[in-house]
Amino acid sequence: MATESAATEGGAKELPEAPPAAREIFGENFPAAQRYAEFLATAGVQRGLIGPREVPRLWDRHVLNCAVLAELLPEGASLCDVGSGAGLPGIPVALARPDLSVTLLEPLLRRTNFLEEVVRELGLENVTVMRGRAEEMVGKVSVEFVTARAVAPLERLAGWGMPLLRPYGQMLALKGDTAEQELADSRSALGRLGAVECAVLPVGEQVLGAATRVVQVKAGESPGGVKAANRRARAARAGRTAGRAPEVRGSGRRRR
Repeated sequence: MATESAATEGGAKELPEAPPAAREIFGENFPAAQRYAEFLATAGVQRGLIGPREVPRLWDRHVLNCAVLAELLPEGASLCDVGSGAGLPGIPVALARPDLSVTLLEPLLRRTNFLEEVVRELGLENVTVMRGRAEEMVGKVSVEFVTARAVAPLERLAGWGMPLLRPYGQMLALKGDTAEQELADSRSALGRLGAVECAVLPVGEQVLGAATRVVQVKAGESPGGVKAANRRARAARAGRTAGRAPEVRGSGRRRR
């Protein structure tokens, strides 16, 4: 079958046949990767997680572009995908590497609902979905790697991700053509957050023909930003509490 139909609210788009690289990257999980691409092209578009124009290039620009991140991960590693959205890069990485323990962290309910549906339908036993903001997960999530794609500028992303790292952990951020400039602009801030080594790494070029550019931030013995994250979490909780309407009891006027 040359193409698979992907119906959307704005009309039909065509999900192209998976390129040969997909079978190489996903191996036995290739059928599940195909199903995930179908989820993105249908429910992902309908729920506003993927733009309709992205459907024809879902494989190269999104699924495979994210999956090659697995090249940087050692056997049995744990990672948290911050601001996972439609599951990119966390789900492609989990499909490519069933040995990994992957947490998809996302604050929005409609997105976590989508992620839970995908994980359940694909039978991804190595994936956990958590709803919440990164600063609220300090002390609850502790991983060797934090990943992210199209979430925030590098400096802000590091403030969210570094506190979730174990000692000597790494943050891996997919940044495309802006990678070098963002890293240059953020080096001093990354140092304050406990980074001891930073680099831009090209991955996947041998498989895809074009490299995915990843900013690698290595933490030292004490990844920083924990106190700032805790302050932000307390402020967010206080804001939510202040925004609640006071509880009303009774009818307000006593009868005589």
